[in-house]
Amino acid sequence: MSTLRWGLVGASDIAATRMIPAMRRLGHPVTAVCSSSAAHAADYADRNEIPYHTTDLDAFLNRDDIDAVYLSSTNERHCPQAIAAAAAGKHVLCEKPLALTIEDAESMVAACVKAGVTFAVNHHLPGAATHREIRRLVAGGAVGRPLAVRVFHAVSLPERLRGWRLQDSTAGAGVVLDITCHSASVVNALLGSPQAVTALSVRQGEWDSVVDDAAMSVVRYEGDVLAQLHDAFTVGYASTGFEVHGTEGSIVATDVMTQDPVGRVVLRDSAGVREIEIPDRPDLYETVLTAFAADEPSVTAADGIDALSVALAVRRSAETGQTVDLT
Repeated sequence: MSTLRWGLVGASDIAATRMIPAMRRLGHPVTAVCSSSAAHAADYADRNEIPYHTTDLDAFLNRDDIDAVYLSSTNERHCPQAIAAAAAGKHVLCEKPLALTIEDAESMVAACVKAGVTFAVNHHLPGAATHREIRRLVAGGAVGRPLAVRVFHAVSLPERLRGWRLQDSTAGAGVVLDITCHSASVVNALLGSPQAVTALSVRQGEWDSVVDDAAMSVVRYEGDVLAQLHDAFTVGYASTGFEVHGTEGSIVATDVMTQDPVGRVVLRDSAGVREIEIPDRPDLYETVLTAFAADEPSVTAADGIDALSVALAVRRSAETGQTVDLT
């Protein structure tokens, strides 16, 4: 699987801006795109130099020049499309969130296991060099016993993306399924399984939205470690960040909740303050694709389900005003 021929299900922005360039840099051909809109599919294929386009998923999946499918359609379509791709013998890389329910996510995974195809989730952050280094530092005892994590993932939603993410609740719109699941993916990779979630969410953007566009949540992990997440579409002038505070020190990382291989990691302890050198910073999406092609996904199906479970619990807690138990 070192070189894969990719078919795209969903003529999306993330595919055009991140995934197609990464695939081609790795020498992976993009052979086809399938979209629900014939006009959009044709225009997208032309703009991105993809030789085949269609609205017919069955015809798309029956092609013999597609080894793997990248799903970046709207969230409510992931489950049936992944199951169909698996039945056609195609490997599946799915955008986050995996699905709109845990049951659907589990059925996707089961279909891929039954078909004997690779399945993974396109959470780009856990494979970032900065987050890998943070996990290495914590595992090595750099901060002692972890006590708390703080995530700052409040950004400004680009104007070109202010469509279904704000308007289509049936597609899983809103900041929680779009961003909180990303935040959860990196905290889970560091701390393990989440235990309970308490959250508040609001609509604060200067736009017409049917869903909440900002959320703050607290997640309790094993050992009573607390993680605080601030996820938003509404903040235009702040840096993103990830902090780990322990009994013997703190890690303060800035600009690390992004799509680019950037950011600083600083360790503070009794010896003083020092920046951690991270010389090798590969593209985050190339990292995902390389691991997938090696059949060693950087974010597994189980990881994707855990991230989805946190996001769904955040949404449920915000709606009910109750703490949601995940054990």
